[in-house]
Order: sequence, then structure tokens, then C-alpha cells
Amino acid sequence: MKKAILKMTVLAFAIVLTMGLCIGLSACGGSEEGGSAEVTNDENTLVYGSGDYTRINPAIDEHGEINLLLFDGLMGHDENNQVVPALAESYELDEATNTYTFKLREDVKWHDGEPFTAEDVKFTIEAIMDPENESEIFSNYEDVEEITTDGDYQISFKLKDPNYAFLEYMTIGILPKHLLEGKSMQEDEYFRAPVGTGPYKFDSWDEGQSITMTANEDYWGGAPSIGTVIFKIVEDDNAKALQIESGELDLAKLTPKDAKNFEGKEGFTVYNMKTADYRGIMYNFNNPLWQENAELIHAINCAVDRDAMVKSVLLGQGIPAYGPIERNEFNDESVKQESYDPDKAKAIIEEEGWTLNDDGIYEKDGKTLSFTINCMEGDQVRADLAAIACQNLQDIGVDASYEVKSEIDWENQEAFLIGWGSPFDADDHTYKVFGTDKGSNYSAYSDEEVDEALTAARQTGDKAERQKYYSEFQKALVEDPAYTFFCYVDVDYVAGVPIKGITPDTILGHHGVGIFWNVKDWTLE
Repeated sequence: MKKAILKMTVLAFAIVLTMGLCIGLSACGGSEEGGSAEVTNDENTLVYGSGDYTRINPAIDEHGEINLLLFDGLMGHDENNQVVPALAESYELDEATNTYTFKLREDVKWHDGEPFTAEDVKFTIEAIMDPENESEIFSNYEDVEEITTDGDYQISFKLKDPNYAFLEYMTIGILPKHLLEGKSMQEDEYFRAPVGTGPYKFDSWDEGQSITMTANEDYWGGAPSIGTVIFKIVEDDNAKALQIESGELDLAKLTPKDAKNFEGKEGFTVYNMKTADYRGIMYNFNNPLWQENAELIHAINCAVDRDAMVKSVLLGQGIPAYGPIERNEFNDESVKQESYDPDKAKAIIEEEGWTLNDDGIYEKDGKTLSFTINCMEGDQVRADLAAIACQNLQDIGVDASYEVKSEIDWENQEAFLIGWGSPFDADDHTYKVFGTDKGSNYSAYSDEEVDEALTAARQTGDKAERQKYYSEFQKALVEDPAYTFFCYVDVDYVAGVPIKGITPDTILGHHGVGIFWNVKDWTLE
């Protein structure tokens, strides 16, 4: 095993704390009464059951569902998650110099009426790249060597190396230079009352209760049909189900168990949607347990019953996971995975010199084989998955337990019930998650073969070559595992009013984010 010690600051751990539920969403900051606010609905208002937010900042926090309503990128995504023009009318790639040049739309205004220009794009990407801003997505832009503008409506990015995922990363929401230049990208009040270019304008924020947005009548893509969208803060899963039933919410993502109660029920529509969102154990390789016993992760990989997790927790809505790109076109199904085999798990442990003590727990050099998986509170599915994994491990002699916490001691924890996954380019959520010292590598994982394969994959546009390198990545990840993957978690959105425009076949991303990709085209019937 080739592990590097990643120096992680307290702030970096604070960022990943929010990642455990929703990046930019506060799992522990919302008040208990957050779901009880009365939100008045009318015929052209959509009330959505949302988690709480501490800020709205697409340059630092990439997973907020609300970003899709308020912000646009130079590029966007279509129904099939393909990259398409948005704020950019067109682009060109000069392969000889690795330079992308974008021609921008000239009819775009910020929500405050100021014109959108190339300077806003330059400002946003430079802010993400600035280490002082501690953006979790800075690795997406590490190849950018030079940014130049040509007038107000043309911008070029010269890369030091080829990066064929670069268009994907140009979907990030652009921020207004005229409101943020010289301001804190972490704490400025702008991020509590953001101004974007998106189909909806920020209207108001009732802390812990709701965030209200109104249609941008001057939107460059045409005014939205739904006049008002309210993100009502309802953090408890059971409360969301009750409020869909009562009509307090029009749309919400529910747990599989809660969603089943609405199947076939008059007046309700259940959208069973696939995601690229996986769950598993993230090991803290800064912790001595894994520095000294990393080979035991192979045993854990063989000990967990993924099929039982999908059946009992997800109620069949998902698939077992053995790696991070199984729902990507570059998945290699021929790569041999470590699947459920308790006997093999025990054999691996014993090969490492552990023996069962009188209590039926493996022991070595006077220490028992035990560890704790931390889960952030507010996500019952993760807790249920952790419970099954711990039972599986206890069955073979590993004293594994899980704890649900409102706060995590990231520097000293042993393991965390992680969630990641992207439906977009395979580089997304692989290079920055598993690459040594990259922006979202919160486990301090490092493997030279993984680094080489992921770097080579992003540097070629040839599909066959990319497949070769992603196959090598998957093989290296089996040999030197970073996580114990559990399952891909599909999601159920339940609507209590007729909504036209939702695309149920679109594969969603981390935390089920993405359903609002075409919200401007939705109508309430």
C-alpha cells in the first residue's frame, strides 16, 4: 500500500463535514423547528422540501441543488448529461496550444441588471484557483496556465496539459465580479443573498425556514413558467413525507420506504430516478489504524453484503457498488472485484497475523481489531447502511461499530460513511477524489498507479484510449483500495401536484442533485 499523509486543515475538514450530507448544505446548522414554517402556496408557486443552507456559493460548494436555479455556467447539461452551450454561444479548441476559446452571449444580464461579461468568467475561475479560497473543486482547473479576454464577450483558457474534461468544468456557475471583487469568497454576505444569471432570482431567506426565488423575466433562455420556487427547509425525512401528504410541500426527495407509500396513490406522482451517487466507507489514512493495517481493507471489502444493503435499505432501488464509475460509460465490468465472501475476509485477516480471542474478536499484539464508522446525523439511509456493514464485520470477528454525530472529529476519526459520484465526465469525482493531494481527497489516499491512470485519461480525447486508462484506474483501485464501496443509491422524488417537464430518465448526481436542470421549462398543471 502506498499512502501519503495529507496535511488537512481544520477548515478543510469543515468543508468535508458539509460534503457528508450536501456540500454547502448544513446538516447540523438547521434549527429543529426548521421544517415547521408555514409557506403560503398559490397556483404558480412550487414548494420544494430542501435541506438547510449555510451559504449559496457554486465556486466553493458544488453540490447545492439551488445552484441550478440561480446560476449558469459557460456550458450546461442536457437531459442526457451531455455538455451543451449556455452562457457561451460556442467554443473552439486549439489542440496545438491546449487553448479553449469561448464566444459569450451578448444578451445576458445579472439579476441586478448589470451586463454579464468575460471579466466575470475570469474572476470566477481565478477565485476557484486561488488556494486562499480553499475551493473543493480547485483541482478541476489546475491545468489552467493563462486566462485572457478579448473584449467583453470572448475569453480563452490556455492549459499547460491537455484536459478533455475541461468543458465539463465550464458548467460551474459564474459569479459577478462587480459584487465580489476584493470580498471574502467564504464569508461575504453576498452568499446569503446571491445575484446570478440563472432562470430564478433570489428573493428572500428566512433562516432555518425557507429560501424564496422568483422567475427571472429577463432570462436569456426565456422566462420560466413557474413564477415562484420556495426551498422550504425540512431536514427530517419523516417530516418531508408527512408534508407531501398534507400538501405543505409540492415536491420532495423521500427515502425508499416513505416513497413506497405514495406509489399508485391518487394525486401523487413518484419519480424513481437513477443516480451515479454511491455510498461506502472512507478510511482516514492519517489514522495509525490504516497506516499500519491498510491490507485489512481487502478483508472488509469481502465482508460487506452489498446485496443485503440494496434489498433491505434501498428496497431494491440501487445496485451494489464496487467502484466509483460503474454508472459511467468508461466502467470496465471485466475488472475483478472483491465481493461478498466472509471466509475469504477471515483468511485475509489471519494472514496478517490476527487471531480470535475468547470473545470471538480478532486480536494482535494485545490490541483488538476494532474501529468506528462515523455518520452525520440527518441521513437515515447512511446510518442503516453502516448498521449492516458493522453487523457483517462483527459476524467475522471485527469489533466494528457506527456512531451518528452532529459534529465529526475529522482529524482523529477512523472512518466515515461517505457519499460521492457524478453522472458526467469520468474525470469528475475521480481525479479530484482519488488523486494525491487533490481538492476532494479527504481520506489522504495516494497511489502512484491511480495518479498515472487518471492523469493519462484526462489528457486524451480518444475514447478507446480513455477506456484503457480508466480500466487501469479501476484495477489499481482494487489492488490498493481507497474505500469500501457499498451501493449506488437511486432516489425517489414525490410530487403532490402535477408537474410537467421533469425528465425521469436523467441520471442524477451526488445527493440526487440534478432534477432541476431544466426547471425553467417546468409547468404546474
